[in-house]
Amino acid sequence: MATTLRDVAERAGVSRSAVSRTFTPGASVSDKTRQLVTKAANELGYHPNALASSLTTGRTKLIGMVLNNFHNPLFLEVFDLFTRGLQAKGLRPLMVNLTDETDPQHSVRMLKQYSVDGVVLASSTLPASFAEAFRDADMPIVHSFGKYSLTPKVHVVGIDNEKCGQLAALTLRERGYRRVGFLGGPQQASSTQDRMAGFTNEIAKHPEMTVSCSFAEDYTFRAGRNEMLRLVEGDVMDAYFCGDDVLSIGALSALQERGFNVPDEVGIIGLNDMELAGWENINLTTISQPISDIVEATVDLMTALLVDPDKTPETRLFECKLVDRGTLRARHDLV
Repeated sequence: MATTLRDVAERAGVSRSAVSRTFTPGASVSDKTRQLVTKAANELGYHPNALASSLTTGRTKLIGMVLNNFHNPLFLEVFDLFTRGLQAKGLRPLMVNLTDETDPQHSVRMLKQYSVDGVVLASSTLPASFAEAFRDADMPIVHSFGKYSLTPKVHVVGIDNEKCGQLAALTLRERGYRRVGFLGGPQQASSTQDRMAGFTNEIAKHPEMTVSCSFAEDYTFRAGRNEMLRLVEGDVMDAYFCGDDVLSIGALSALQERGFNVPDEVGIIGLNDMELAGWENINLTTISQPISDIVEATVDLMTALLVDPDKTPETRLFECKLVDRGTLRARHDLV
């Protein structure tokens, strides 16, 4: 038979409510009682039942983690950081796969069934309205990797994708590339639109440069490869800003297969700085997105929301920087 709260109370010589308070964060209990209960629990091998505790407190400590692109290896890192971060706060992640999901109400109903205390939407492609559906259902929500806004309707943590596009454009100009292309992810995704806007707006400031835009079906290696295979059948640009590392690696594969020298004939710059980008056989020049900082800030915001669900929505932005490797030429003024 499993050791029960009653067994611990009898061993410690205290009431069952005293045992319950001892294992309830923030509950009032004297140091003497806590010591007696802890000693008895250790002797009996007792551990509090999280499900039973949730019935008493009305809090499950479950945090719904909503992701929608499991084909992108970046999200393995995101999932690892989120689960460890939430667990360190005494919270329990419940992962939900929303690949191909278009109805936010379906997701809201699913997570309500599990009585989650809060929701983390970790997606750069789902629209703001998706996160707002959880807010409208009175569920604490943080949109991680969401669209930057000065007046957010939900808490958003991420980067300024337009600035990243601008940085990519300036980097290509600095390296001497004049005919450049944007190869983005799904055209309707806000991250794609913002990265493209930052890129093309900066290029427009430099009349000596020309730009083309194209889009992959999704943020995957195969989609990036297929789109580049299509592009090389026509007028290939001198360099491409691929709106994601995994797209870049797919594009790089296609270029190498068709005999193009990277970076001398065609340059490639990505975004994210995922682990694969630094592998020696890839060596991708990219723009680093501070994933660990974004995840840490998201977990901190979620913890604060569980205490104060009416906390005014805010946007927390993190700076991105260039990671120079081997898929772009050296700076033009140093050649």
